[in-house]
Amino acid sequence: MTTPPESKRALITGITGQDGSYLAELLLSKGYEVHGLVRRSSTFNTGRIDHIYVDPHTAGASLKLHFADLTDGSRLVTLIDSIQPHEVYNLAAQSHVRVSFDEPEFTGDSTGLGTIRLLEAIRAAGSTTRFYQASSSEMFGATPPPQNEDTPFYPRSPYGVAKLYSYWITRNYREAYGIFATNGILFNHESPRRGETFVTRKITRAVARIKAGLQSELFMGNLDAVRDWGYAPEYVDAMWRMMQLDEPTDFVVATNTAYTVKDFLQFSFEHVGLEWEKYVRFDERYLRPTEVDALIGDPAKAQELLGWTPKILTPRLAQIMVDADIAALEIEGQRHVDTVQYA
Repeated sequence: MTTPPESKRALITGITGQDGSYLAELLLSKGYEVHGLVRRSSTFNTGRIDHIYVDPHTAGASLKLHFADLTDGSRLVTLIDSIQPHEVYNLAAQSHVRVSFDEPEFTGDSTGLGTIRLLEAIRAAGSTTRFYQASSSEMFGATPPPQNEDTPFYPRSPYGVAKLYSYWITRNYREAYGIFATNGILFNHESPRRGETFVTRKITRAVARIKAGLQSELFMGNLDAVRDWGYAPEYVDAMWRMMQLDEPTDFVVATNTAYTVKDFLQFSFEHVGLEWEKYVRFDERYLRPTEVDALIGDPAKAQELLGWTPKILTPRLAQIMVDADIAALEIEGQRHVDTVQYA
């Protein structure tokens, strides 16, 4: 693997998301100039990157944001041509599996076709840009675990199907046009920056609120689903390592451990001395029309070729997220006290 020069430029789609924010931090620490795509909105959605953002008028600012959307191919062409990035990380997507059943067309357009628009922008620029596609373990779907790079795909949601399209179009552009294009098939990876509607964050946030007396119940769907949960900051390091190889290929990134949603509940509630059974209630509205029973990844290839090994596993991950949500609640409470005091 090579060490990037000071002048290396990277473009991150989805920079305001969990993975995008951690990846931006990592690349900035390595001396990159980082460009991020932000969807135009009447409200700001940059909370995850506010701590690393520097006013672009400041000399030496290395993080630059651009308004753009993966549904606008002409804008992507313009940006690729003007930025001339050495590396493009495509992390943007409608990434909520349950929501993809409610918004299948939008999911297909952004999560699926958005990838080919970006690849076409790179091809049109005729550059040597390297491309990373955020693929997903949801592509394996109903195929029994453990899953690796050679496991057949069997997606069980519009999200998984859209990600599968992106996976194959990335491989096609690699083979057809010689683009350095790599798929990172990442299994579930979480952190305190995970969105509040995703099951792990939904659990840890509820634990913090129940412990503080602000909530009495937590409504859940399928508790028996088995997942391979890892820590997001470690997974973005694997992304960067893939892009430094001499030749592009595809990788599964996972911990090769298996825990149920029920296990995650237990780890989270036990961390604050509570019994999860006293607070969790079933709600069928959280069930998916087609379920994915078990996703357990085999990261042997990543360990061999990238030198990447996960360190934080699910029990510790749950504790980290619960602690962060408790701390966030305390800060929120203090702000409320300060507001009342000085009103």
